[in-house]
Amino acid sequence: MDKLTPEARSRNMSRIRSRDTSPEIAVRQFLHGRGLRFRLHRGDLPGKPDLVFSGRRACVFVHGCFWHACPDCIDGTRRVKSNTGYWSAKVAGNRERDQRHIAALKEAGWHVFVVWECKVKDLSYLSHVAAKLQSLPLARQPRSTRPHHPGTRPKRNRS
Repeated sequence: MDKLTPEARSRNMSRIRSRDTSPEIAVRQFLHGRGLRFRLHRGDLPGKPDLVFSGRRACVFVHGCFWHACPDCIDGTRRVKSNTGYWSAKVAGNRERDQRHIAALKEAGWHVFVVWECKVKDLSYLSHVAAKLQSLPLARQPRSTRPHHPGTRPKRNRS
């Protein structure tokens, strides 16, 4: 039985955000501190990854343990006790969607990393992720095919 009224529960749930969460910000700060530069939530990629390293063709998803059913955390003690049918289907749907997005990214040639909320405080784990990202080769575009800033002309070759 839920201790909150349906209105109070709805208010609580409406305040849960999908981006700029505490774990995501911690991962961003850690990786930025290691010299890695990224873009946030690129909408043109499947699943809108939390961090996108375009030059390395890599992306990072920061998953909340409850919402994405972390295999290390979600056990009998962390399951909801009310409306279990709804929440089981919701979390299962999230996992299926995550798997589809990761498969689509890998098929398109992207390296995909998932950082779980429970691992954010483990600096050795984050260091391992940072090292893997830094070891990926930079995929530079040939100069002639790089897009230039609108309103400017590309530099001429003076050889």
